[in-house]
Amino acid sequence: MTSSERAESLKRSLALLWGKADEPTRGPKPALTRERIVETAIAIADQEGVGALSMRRIAAALNVGAMSLYRYVPGKDELIDLMVDHSYGEGPALDETGGWRERLEAVCRGEWAHYHRHPWLLHVQQGRPLMGPNALLSTEAALRILDGTGLDGREMIDAIVTTSSWVAGLARTSVEASRAATETGVSDDEWWAAQEPYLSDAMGERYPMLGRVAESGGFDGPTDRSFEFGLRRVLDGLEVLIAARRAGEHPDAG
Repeated sequence: MTSSERAESLKRSLALLWGKADEPTRGPKPALTRERIVETAIAIADQEGVGALSMRRIAAALNVGAMSLYRYVPGKDELIDLMVDHSYGEGPALDETGGWRERLEAVCRGEWAHYHRHPWLLHVQQGRPLMGPNALLSTEAALRILDGTGLDGREMIDAIVTTSSWVAGLARTSVEASRAATETGVSDDEWWAAQEPYLSDAMGERYPMLGRVAESGGFDGPTDRSFEFGLRRVLDGLEVLIAARRAGEHPDAG
């Protein structure tokens, strides 16, 4: 897609997200809705990945002709933009009670669950996020958590970006690990059993530090252990910064 084509696609996506796109008017009474198409596409992506999406595949799931979808969505790129924003609108509203740390922890846990529910989101480019109404509502709610903490606007945004990026990065590893057995046909036990003879020798001779860590149980524990550890450390760091800001200090200066 050329830059001019992507620019036009961006305009179409924004019009769709903000309700500025024309609704189908010609022909018989529409049997579909944009929301139904988006929800069907999400269901397919959840099960088969975003690479499995096509207008023909979605049309088959809806038992309609593929061309009928174009009355509602111009193409796959715009559809994915709608899917992403739709996903932000899922779930209950954030709890407005409690301290900032408790509430931000709940946001991180919600994002962790969200990526495992919709792993395809981890394969959609969001370096420059398209800000639809649900995405903005989600960001607004997260920023309200940090209101009154002493952080300035830039620090509030940076705190949200830091926590969200950390969750997304670890979720990508977690999702890939959980899907590996299904996609390769090799179980986790088989995977590690095949490597065990080599690892045992190597850790005892060439990599003694790894051996010591393994013997102490460093690689044992639940699969989400790294998430629990990291979440506490990220919030600990923010807590230090917020405490300093409330005390009138500027620990980042110099």
